[in-house]
Amino acid sequence: MDKLYIVMPAYNEEANIEAVVSQWHPLVEKIGSDSRLVVMDDGSKDHTYEKLKDLQKKFPQLVGVTKENEGHGATVLRAYHYAIDHGADYVFQTDSDGQTLPEEFWPLWENRQRGGLLIGQRKGREDGISRVFVTRVLRLVLFAVFRVWVKDANTPFRLMKASELEQVLKKIPEGFNLSNVIMTVIYEKENKVTYYPITFRPRQGGVNSINLRKISRIGWQAVKDFRRIRKKL
Repeated sequence: MDKLYIVMPAYNEEANIEAVVSQWHPLVEKIGSDSRLVVMDDGSKDHTYEKLKDLQKKFPQLVGVTKENEGHGATVLRAYHYAIDHGADYVFQTDSDGQTLPEEFWPLWENRQRGGLLIGQRKGREDGISRVFVTRVLRLVLFAVFRVWVKDANTPFRLMKASELEQVLKKIPEGFNLSNVIMTVIYEKENKVTYYPITFRPRQGGVNSINLRKISRIGWQAVKDFRRIRKKL
């Protein structure tokens, strides 16, 4: 039986975490007793981790992990390594803000043996026009730097075979800020990406810690990082 690890980064998600865990935990239960839902707390300043510890009493396949704050990209990388180190066969990543729907996971899981990156493409997005604009700009930047056309590079809805993911991670510097973006580029360059249309709702609670000013700052740094890493791909 394939062992699935669903991994989620979390930062100040006290308002969302119980609902999100209750929605996603049934998936790992259905897939098998060795599968896990791993929520990696990125040094939250609220009670996210305390709530995770309480939720573990109710949800036996939930694993809560906490660490110092590093940012979303670095936390995602740590979560991937955690899953691989604990023997996952497949790794699925989504976020802990309730924007994605668990029921849309199953088409990816049914096609998992095709390998590569199985990723959601956000259709009819409800997270605001500014976020859609950022995605479109990112698509153009990636094409200019890497000469690959990526439909939706940063979607937090992706399934990967652990053995393939392990090789991809070797190409990504530790702590890389836009780790999911560069991961999608790597899979695209190898023609190993399959897109699935998914719903993308507004954040279900709490406050988004990334505003447009932060996005702009991250964007300028990302261009420099992309150029640096391009030579290694």
